[in-house]
Amino acid sequence: MMKKSPALRVLVVEDELLIRWAISETLAHAGHTVIEAEDGATAVQALADSAQLVDAVLLDYRLSDSNDLTLLASIRRLSPHSPVILMTAYGTPEVTKGALELGAYRVMSKPFEMHDLEGLLLQACGSGSR
Repeated sequence: MMKKSPALRVLVVEDELLIRWAISETLAHAGHTVIEAEDGATAVQALADSAQLVDAVLLDYRLSDSNDLTLLASIRRLSPHSPVILMTAYGTPEVTKGALELGAYRVMSKPFEMHDLEGLLLQACGSGSR
């Protein structure tokens, strides 16, 4: 019998509606609670207003109000124990290096397989980075 993985609270920050929906549905179907944000300002607000901690953050690199690593740095300050997985279709070596230096758990290239997402999140949350 398979052991059920713990339910996580995940903040998904993605400006593309269909991608955000697909990620959210995939994670919700696996039993996780998903908080959605369509831009950086909404993500920061969700972290600042949340009475409960967020277990992990899935963060798109390019958003309507953010296209550098400043938002990642803000998220790391607001939720220092939450692993952040940066998703990008623009993953240059400089972006990857900068994200990892700011404490991102992983930089994931788009497109990616949805079925890989939960395993990566569980790995990030169990890695001791929290």
